[in-house]
Amino acid sequence: MSTYLFLKWAHIIAMAYWLGGEWGVFNASRPITDTSLTLDERKRHMETAYRIDILPRTGIILLLPLGLHMGAIYNYQPLHGPWITGMWVFVAAWLSITYSAFFYRGTDRGVMLTRIDELIRYVVIPLLIGFGIYSLVTGWPFTQNWYAAKATLYGVALIIGLLLRFIMRHWVMLFRQIAAGPNPEAEARLDRELALGRGLAYVYWIVIASVAFFGVFKPRVFRRNVLRQLALFYNPFGGIFVGGCDVFFADAKIIRDCLQKFFGLGRCC
Repeated sequence: MSTYLFLKWAHIIAMAYWLGGEWGVFNASRPITDTSLTLDERKRHMETAYRIDILPRTGIILLLPLGLHMGAIYNYQPLHGPWITGMWVFVAAWLSITYSAFFYRGTDRGVMLTRIDELIRYVVIPLLIGFGIYSLVTGWPFTQNWYAAKATLYGVALIIGLLLRFIMRHWVMLFRQIAAGPNPEAEARLDRELALGRGLAYVYWIVIASVAFFGVFKPRVFRRNVLRQLALFYNPFGGIFVGGCDVFFADAKIIRDCLQKFFGLGRCC
């Protein structure tokens, strides 16, 4: 069995756990705000949501090295060899932090590990979105525009996932307030946050489906020449806009060439 086929199989499994797991969390969280249930019963549902949530957390993290590794095989991105090995080591460490935070949830150590997990995402997200948009404009480092669009949407999905994690983490604090005695204000906040989380979940699923769409169908995305023509056609000041874009593209090429020389990365397109 080839390396690519194995990675593709693992990628499909990770996507399935990501999408399916989020649906499980969505449904398990519904009874959390049901005041007709006892507090212990509501906590049990919250614990179920947390236990299910570790599956999509695992899937979404694994998609990063899987996607980049397959991209390296087909030269969709320039990182190869030791860069790929280093990325897998990094992701293994990231997963160990994520699982440690899960096992120590509800404790000070769990809170600390969760914050480290979030700090990693604060670095990964802007890199993915930044390089994705940059590649859509310049064609580097991601040499296929569908691959760049997929990386950008994946970064957006990480943002939404991070917001959902913030909401779930706040549930623990609100339940502590509710456990101390009747607290209508805390109940109202729990209702609002759960409603917000459900709204974000719908957007989340659309983004996840879009990531899968780009990966399977590999459609063409608007490139530089198309954007320039649209600007000239629809905008009376399009000439000024395009002139500025041309300067940006020229500077971007210089930056790209410098990065390639610095990291020893050859053009792969």
